[in-house]
Amino acid sequence: MSTGTARSGEAVGTAFGEYAVRPVRAGEWAAVKALRLAALRDPVADIAFLDTYEKAVAQPDTHWRERTARAAEGADGMRQFIAGTADGTWVGTVTVLVEEPGTTDLAGFPVERRQGHLVGVFVRPGHRGKGLTEVLFEAALEWAWAVGVERVRLIVHPDNARALGFYRKAGFVESGITLPLAGNPDGHELEMVIER
Repeated sequence: MSTGTARSGEAVGTAFGEYAVRPVRAGEWAAVKALRLAALRDPVADIAFLDTYEKAVAQPDTHWRERTARAAEGADGMRQFIAGTADGTWVGTVTVLVEEPGTTDLAGFPVERRQGHLVGVFVRPGHRGKGLTEVLFEAALEWAWAVGVERVRLIVHPDNARALGFYRKAGFVESGITLPLAGNPDGHELEMVIER
């Protein structure tokens, strides 16, 4: 159940059962850090994220403050959404990056269309299978469409069966584009997209 949308397309928040889904706020960097470190300890983290726990935990607090501020409510070009329980525990997240034509994406490839790029998808194991990822994606897509992207994409490892299944169920389709896997010349990842 949506609680409303601000004029700029800023999601105010969504209630979903025992969870609340909303954008992060700039001052919440410690919670952003804690959730990211939990994600990087997930059993599929090595194929799901372009980061490692060891690198992330070594980052100074300034990194986490800046990262959070760039994706916080009211910032331009990026938005991180979180799902929290009634007691304030953060249990899920997704981030949308806006990629502009004429720039390059995270992998260094040229961007041809104004598009959203979903990254950092994570729900804590005890909260999976309850529809929470769907609600996070709804919030992310609502924001992306409101800021005028033409399509939204994500990149997924072909061995990440749980993620692939969910993305297909959410309406994403394989674009036919594969991307080389960083650090593994024989590996690749798949681009999946959803059009407006």
